[in-house]
Amino acid sequence: MIHNISYRAFVYGTENKDKVLESIKTLFPNSSPQCETTEGYYKNPVLILSNKFDRKREINDFVEKLSNMNDSTRKRVLNRLEDKMDDYGNLYLRFDKQRAYLGDLKVVEHGDSIHVKIKIAAYPAKKKVAIEIAKKLFKD
Repeated sequence: MIHNISYRAFVYGTENKDKVLESIKTLFPNSSPQCETTEGYYKNPVLILSNKFDRKREINDFVEKLSNMNDSTRKRVLNRLEDKMDDYGNLYLRFDKQRAYLGDLKVVEHGDSIHVKIKIAAYPAKKKVAIEIAKKLFKD
């Protein structure tokens, strides 16, 4: 159903790295992100935390977390699948960092989030096929 999952989160100068890591652990409990430091628009340091995994166990753990999201969040994702998926079967979701830190998974549209890319295993690898498979992830 899923080939791999990758994520990326930015830690800005005003944020606590440990709290952002804790937010990531809500989504991916066994993940150890890679760290890269870059420079923001105003020359401020920005830390990028990212990782990619394709192990079945980690993917299944994440799918279980998706199935435990509240009904309104799952419905919102289902209604926006067309917009959130590219032509190659990659599903892009953003999870609110602050809510994830509190243990709640909320899909958001703003940039201050944990960016998740889910590569759907679809054959043929077309958007229409991938959307049908992705629908199964978010249904009851």
